Amino acid sequence: MDAHAEEPPVERRVGDALREAGETVAVAEAATGGLVGALLTAPSGASDYFDRSFVTYSYDSLREVLAVPRERLDEHGAVGGPAVAAMARAARDRARTDWGLAVAGIAGPGGGTDDRPVGTCIVSVARAAPWESGDSETTTERHVLDGGSRADRRERFTRRALADLLAAV
Repeated sequence: MDAHAEEPPVERRVGDALREAGETVAVAEAATGGLVGALLTAPSGASDYFDRSFVTYSYDSLREVLAVPRERLDEHGAVGGPAVAAMARAARDRARTDWGLAVAGIAGPGGGTDDRPVGTCIVSVARAAPWESGDSETTTERHVLDGGSRADRRERFTRRALADLLAAV
């Protein structure tokens, strides 16, 4: 996907939406390896809404940095909705932000299965509501983005994650 296909680009629209709402975001990313954080911090003034990015590529880092339960990883894998939802909630809670965004996927060229082909991308968005309100929520979406190189898929995973965050904000 061309970084300039949309004007303004999704990272600027996300930043504008967060700034307008007076809210902040923290990111947990695996397959994108820091690309989400890089795009979110590209616009000037990103410190108004961006707190931090956790790049947790291995099972060990998911458990150690974000406390994703071993049982969740064993049962669903790192590219599974329950694990990615846990990543989003952990990013939000560890950073004490309004939003947590998480993305994991299979960028290829190998690693795909019949159930999770190359191009599978899981995005989870966690919103914090006021304490004791019971209104915090997490949404998780599975996308399959066909075609392209590993680098193309990683960029498309990044932009898909930002689009899902923008829709939530």
